[in-house]
Amino acid sequence: MKLKELMQAIPVYTGEASAAIEVNQIAQDSRKVQPGTLFICIDGEIVDGHQFADRAVQLGAVAIIAEKQLDVSVPVLYVRDSKRAMAMLADYFYGSPTQALKLVGITGTNGKTTVSHLVEQIVRENGEQTGLIGTMYRKIGDEILETKNTTPDSLTLQETFRDMLLSGVSTAVMEVSSHALVQGRVYGSDYDVAVFMNLSQDHLDYHHTMEEYAYAKSLLFAQLGNSYNLSNPKIAVLNADDKENVRMQTATAAHIITFGIKEPADFSASNIQITSHGSTFDLKTPVGDFSLKIKMIGNFSVYNVLAAIATSFALRIPVINAIATVESIPGVKGRFELVNAGQDFPVIVDYSHTPDSLLNVLQTIDEFAEKRVFVVVGCGGDRDKGKRPQMAKIAVDYATNPIFTSDNPRSEDPHAIIEDMIQGVPGSDSYVVHENRRDAIRYAVNMAEAGDVILIAGKGHEDYQVIGDEVIDFDDRVEARIAIEKKLGLA
Repeated sequence: MKLKELMQAIPVYTGEASAAIEVNQIAQDSRKVQPGTLFICIDGEIVDGHQFADRAVQLGAVAIIAEKQLDVSVPVLYVRDSKRAMAMLADYFYGSPTQALKLVGITGTNGKTTVSHLVEQIVRENGEQTGLIGTMYRKIGDEILETKNTTPDSLTLQETFRDMLLSGVSTAVMEVSSHALVQGRVYGSDYDVAVFMNLSQDHLDYHHTMEEYAYAKSLLFAQLGNSYNLSNPKIAVLNADDKENVRMQTATAAHIITFGIKEPADFSASNIQITSHGSTFDLKTPVGDFSLKIKMIGNFSVYNVLAAIATSFALRIPVINAIATVESIPGVKGRFELVNAGQDFPVIVDYSHTPDSLLNVLQTIDEFAEKRVFVVVGCGGDRDKGKRPQMAKIAVDYATNPIFTSDNPRSEDPHAIIEDMIQGVPGSDSYVVHENRRDAIRYAVNMAEAGDVILIAGKGHEDYQVIGDEVIDFDDRVEARIAIEKKLGLA
């Protein structure tokens, strides 16, 4: 594409966009620059891309988008906001792919990953080719691609959406983080359905207050647009039981579908029964009432299923088809995942890394635990410190045997993080501390007996641990299995 044509996507800029310059790709990372690249300088939180403009030119950049004055040998086009400009350029360069896709965005503190996988599976089993973007990976059909953030930057997003279209994808489902919404990573993404799961404390190191955090989530619903189209309606799917439901309703002009357990909702569950093997409930919908038996455990799983079925309804998939799919799915990797190596007590690995998610999981375990409940729990470094004492208190209040340990300490001292946790349980003597996470898991497994339950919380699907600037291999599920096999004399 000619540079002059590409720059039509930007209404205001300074500099000369030559009609003779051919742009073959766009990059914001100088390491990805090849001959024919338009390089965009992003002034980020850690790195300022303007510092790499010379390097980009050396590697073959034919033009540069910048906010700050540069002295380089190729044309520089100056914009007020290079992140916003990147979204506009990416959307145009890749052919506005989300205008041709059905796009579902799911936001909220807890449940995004599970609901995105449930919806993606429902759509697949309804005969469509699907794409998925989220915490665990990007997925185009059956192809798995790695991802660094829950929601990638706008350039990566639009390229991924383009690749989805080329692969025959008709519906894409993605997790949308609050960081991404505030930072404009999803600018240019034309959502058809936006889903709000819940809001509880998380990321206050970034958003500072719950008010700011809630506002960030509401941006997704504002971005559904302000027009109505009978053949392609924009729909907001909202949790009626969460108080921030009202904020999301106010933020959007779209049609609204609700789900819930406590408050009146379009999709509601009643007569919920939880066991160690699954959950049953009665489902009320706009098209009739049904009885469900799912393999997932807990009230939070019921909420996830309600959200998935309501979202599928918004996508015009028959409710009975959605029910058949959710009843067949055992769950999502790292979300209340059972590790079974022949032991006589359940070991559960879960991604619960916020106070609310930890509380939900422990309350669910309490419904079927016969004897003691062990919980291995830590808190991440360089993240919201306010969560630490809350997480510890929940562990002490809802587990008989809490074990405080490291999660991803990153640049912080693991011992100092645990000390922050302990501040939430003054006077308690029910917990033990094993700073090394492997030791903590082995301690829990070795102590557990028949009828006990072990929860290993915080990392879920993650197969690494970040200590200082080192990323080491570490998977809670693998560590638990090794510990169980050693206890049973199988290893």
